Amino acid sequence: MSEQTYEFEDWIGRSERTTDRLSAARSRRWLATFDRSSPGDGAMPQGIHWCLNTPEAPTMHLGADGHPQRDNSPDSFLPPITLPRRMWAASEVEFHAPLVPGSNVERVTRIESITEKEGGSGPLVFVTLSHETSAGGRVAVSEKQTLVYRGAAAADAPLVPPPTGEGSFDLSDWQATRSVLPDQPLLLRYSALTFNSHRIHYDAPYASKIERYRGLVVHGPLTATLLLDHAAQQLGDNALASFKFRGTSPAIVGEELILAMREVGRGTGSNIELGAFAADGRQVMKAEAAVRA
Repeated sequence: MSEQTYEFEDWIGRSERTTDRLSAARSRRWLATFDRSSPGDGAMPQGIHWCLNTPEAPTMHLGADGHPQRDNSPDSFLPPITLPRRMWAASEVEFHAPLVPGSNVERVTRIESITEKEGGSGPLVFVTLSHETSAGGRVAVSEKQTLVYRGAAAADAPLVPPPTGEGSFDLSDWQATRSVLPDQPLLLRYSALTFNSHRIHYDAPYASKIERYRGLVVHGPLTATLLLDHAAQQLGDNALASFKFRGTSPAIVGEELILAMREVGRGTGSNIELGAFAADGRQVMKAEAAVRA
């Protein structure tokens, strides 16, 4: 059973306000990263908000894993949790209005909760953040993001995920599927777009020896953006009113990733289920969305 982490009780409710600009150049780079052409109506596809209002810690203030250091200083927004490994575990997103190149963007982030659990690999601390992203004085995206912190991996811990097995993904259960192959240039470009220096995405020796991954790890929001793009190919851009995802297993660079979608309701306002899978059927990400009415 989870319980409040009282050590960090004073951090709950803390908020920060950041500003950014969705420039035409950044928009073009995002579209190039995902092999997308410019939208005819000028509105950017869903998922671009994860590349805005990103942390801007100086390089000298990065921790050993590449994330901004967490301490008790006024410059540290997140609490000084000592567990060294961090993962973006899940998000629940509501899309209110599309973002347009040239917009000035503001995001207000609030620490909603900090809880601890005991997992199979040891202690875990979950931090839930609420984000409200606005452009032109109008709320564009609301999101609840869950981060999880874990203890250090043992030096002899098995590498994760396990090697791809002999099984195969069952295409017959899904209405629309597509295979993609996340490669190192894609990971590098997405890290640059999001100003993300977490070493598991570009430093192979660190990823395997320290965090015990079998290879470079595909960013969680990158996989989520690929799922949003898959939905857009079927439904059109900015067709989703809401989208939530949860990572279930790491995706490894250079290995096939199967994107899948199926309808679970009928008509306008229906719901869809999405998933990202390894070639042997191992699920990497679970997601669901509501189609805009």
